[in-house]
Parts: sequence; C-alpha cells; structure tokens
Amino acid sequence: MADHIKPVLQGDTVILRDATPLDVTARFALGNTPEIHAMFGADPAAVRDITPEAAEAWVQSHIDDPHAWIIEAKGALIGAVRLYGINYSDKRAQLAIGIVDANALGQGYGTQAMQLLAAHAFDTLGLHRLGCRVLDFNARAIAAYEKVGFAVEGRERESAHIAGAWHDDLILGLLDRDLNR
Repeated sequence: MADHIKPVLQGDTVILRDATPLDVTARFALGNTPEIHAMFGADPAAVRDITPEAAEAWVQSHIDDPHAWIIEAKGALIGAVRLYGINYSDKRAQLAIGIVDANALGQGYGTQAMQLLAAHAFDTLGLHRLGCRVLDFNARAIAAYEKVGFAVEGRERESAHIAGAWHDDLILGLLDRDLNR
C-alpha cells in the first residue's frame, strides 16, 4: 500500500479520489475499448481484452502514484487523471487523463476532472504551468483541454504511427492564470 494521503477533489459532477483494491472489479468490467485506446495512441487492432491481472496492475499503479486519481462520476469509476514529471524548481508538470468508460465520453467529466486537478496543482502544489500532449485527431480531448484553458503551443509532426497511418502530437500548455475554473 502507498504511504501517502491524496486529497479528495470534488466537483459538481466528478470526484477525484485515490484508487482502492475495490476498483479492480470496476476497471475489469470496463474492459479495453479499441476506439478509446486509439485516442491514447494504441493501434485499435492490437488492443486486447483486459485481464484481471491487468486491471489489478492498473489500479495498483494508481494507488502507488502520489499524483494519480480515479475519476468517479455517478458513483462509478470512469477513468483516471494524474500529474507526472513534476519539477518544483520550474513549477511545472505534465497532465494525463484517460476516460475508459465509453458511456462517460462527451459529458464534460474529463473537462471537470482536469479543472479540479489543475486547480490542485496550482493552488496546493504551487505549480505555475501544466503541459500535455494529445493526438491531432482526438477532437473531443482537444476541445476539453481548450475549455480548461490549455493553448496549443506546438506540433510534433508524424510522431505516432497508429493503424498504419502517421499522426501528429499536439503540445498544449496551461499557465496558472489561464485556468478556466
């Protein structure tokens, strides 16, 4: 078990909370949706069914990471969000989010989860900047990032080879003063 205490971050429609062993069943039940994993950069044809061991490893990785939270909506696990690459000297970190429940897509849960985590990063951790990367064809994610206040700062051309085609990675950044709360 992890020896850190994560704060619970609560919004109007989502709660960010620490993972628990009870989440393994929920993560397993959500499975691996090829279309969702394509948005993360996986070849949809290579996505395999989730195993109980993989679900357990996914949950344990979130328990062990002091800056990873489960996204819960309507009492159910729908995904996860985390900060990584934290640099306290430069007051910056990277943000990653994954909604793994296909039924939860397009309902604003990801936007609110990012707003909650960004507010925590800026107000509690004292960070100044968050960065992220998103594939250029992931219009839903790009729109959510922009609602939070992220701005496209660059493009890494043909950085991802997915299903036989090259795709660009967009590089986005959010400064503390630009967060739409």
